[in-house]
Amino acid sequence: MNFKVKIIKQPKEEPIEIELNSPVTIEKLVHIYGGDLPYQVIVAKENNEVHELTRIISHPCTIEFMDIRSKEASLVYQHSLIMIYLKAIHDLMGRVLVEVSNPINKGLFTKINTFDPISDEQVKSIEKRMIEIAQENIPFKKEIVTRDEAFNIMLNDGMRLKAKILKADSKIDMFRFYSLGTVRNFFYGRMVPSTGYIKLFELKKYGNGVILRFPHAAAPNKIPEYRDEEKLYNAFQESAQWGQLMGVSYAWDLNEKVKNGEYNELVMLSEALHEKKVAEIADEITKSKRRIVLIAGPSSSGKTTFARRLCIQLKVNGVNPIYMGTDDYFVERPMTPIDKNGDKDFESLNAVDVKLFNRNLKSLLAGELVDLPRFDFFEGTKRYGERILQIGKTQPIVIEGIHALNEDLTPYIQRDEKFKIYISPLTQLSIDEHNRVSTTDVRMLRRIVRDSRFRGYSAKKTIDAWPKVRAGEEKYIFPYNQEADVLFNSVHIYEMALLKKYAEPLLEEISPDEDEYSEAARLLRFLRFFVTIENDSVIVNNSIIREFIGGSVFVQ
Repeated sequence: MNFKVKIIKQPKEEPIEIELNSPVTIEKLVHIYGGDLPYQVIVAKENNEVHELTRIISHPCTIEFMDIRSKEASLVYQHSLIMIYLKAIHDLMGRVLVEVSNPINKGLFTKINTFDPISDEQVKSIEKRMIEIAQENIPFKKEIVTRDEAFNIMLNDGMRLKAKILKADSKIDMFRFYSLGTVRNFFYGRMVPSTGYIKLFELKKYGNGVILRFPHAAAPNKIPEYRDEEKLYNAFQESAQWGQLMGVSYAWDLNEKVKNGEYNELVMLSEALHEKKVAEIADEITKSKRRIVLIAGPSSSGKTTFARRLCIQLKVNGVNPIYMGTDDYFVERPMTPIDKNGDKDFESLNAVDVKLFNRNLKSLLAGELVDLPRFDFFEGTKRYGERILQIGKTQPIVIEGIHALNEDLTPYIQRDEKFKIYISPLTQLSIDEHNRVSTTDVRMLRRIVRDSRFRGYSAKKTIDAWPKVRAGEEKYIFPYNQEADVLFNSVHIYEMALLKKYAEPLLEEISPDEDEYSEAARLLRFLRFFVTIENDSVIVNNSIIREFIGGSVFVQ
């Protein structure tokens, strides 16, 4: 029986309709119809649900090819690359514990737990073996097994942490394992058909581990330029130490504390660590006598709450800061720059009246009376006469904004007059040794909850806007994080268990016929690994997490 299939070859491209007379894999459709595509197809959507390329199509549907420019395909590439990495280590070193943790230097930081520190020669040997595995084009063998079978496999293969998680989650009946030769593992994600799809990667020895590097959305056909993010590395190491202090390194640890009613102390300890860090930063600013304090970080990092708490700690130190936001310095609406799609680009530095901003800062520092603008977002213009200020000779100015770390925002202020802070939720929490909790997912879930509670946006709208948000971060924020004098980690180790209560019902509203369904389904699968904190009354009203769930003393 013949049936028709629509194929979308690239994002925003009109579908082509074909007629098939027998079942066929998506991989075969890619070979026939994707030869002119600029980037390799890694995975595909069938009617808004992500599937591997080995999926057999036997009925009318819409197939959308996806390359690394999409988050779903990028994750599949990473999972497949990690599996090749694990096999190479197994082939060369036998059964050793490998941990995959945080993103850094455009890659993933990993630790190979051997008695002696891993050497440069060993790293080169592992990379060479990975190249061989990729060239051998070994199929990823998939096994679908029952719950009991999965539990026995995990115990027999030494996956004790995975077995603990499986035992605690009674909602899953069938499990998916992947094998490369004799190496078998369980991933919370999909794989490419064979190792030959993973052509680009690079290993770099770094600190006490190894960075696994791969292509990114901005340039899918090459490894990104290497940029040492030492401060970010140190922040992640500190986060790991915080986790050890609180007895929480994996989702299992957190779930046990929630189930045993021990999370109240965990919440208070996490808040105390935040407060101590904010106070340390305030002490450093006070000691430096720098009067321009600049704060930047990606979306949903908790910048507003952090800035307000920092102001309070500065007051404790005997200085009385004023708070300014760069949003009040947008150019008049008709002067807003246009992006490549013809839309107004409010994230561009050219959308800010840099000259006026610097002129006001210089005047404030000189002790002059200044009429600071308030931007009327409804009218698209600046208004004056609402905030006329004059500050003392030692008063600092705390400024929060997307471009705060970029020297081009404050070119008329000397660098030694500025104290720069980068803020982001840099989680070290993992589901298990090979499946990490993504910092990006933490921020997206925060934003989904906040957008729903305070802006009236659906989860569908937030997910739809997220790629544009991420593109802006890659262009305007991440390149400048090493400009910071200090990094503040705004993550709370308990927050996945808390956000789950608010995010799950919002994600469940997205139906299978909507484009955002696949991402909603992925996030729901991810949240499944956390036990919910139902009672959040223990969360103090100046907590960063209150900025997203409500009840903040700073954000209304």
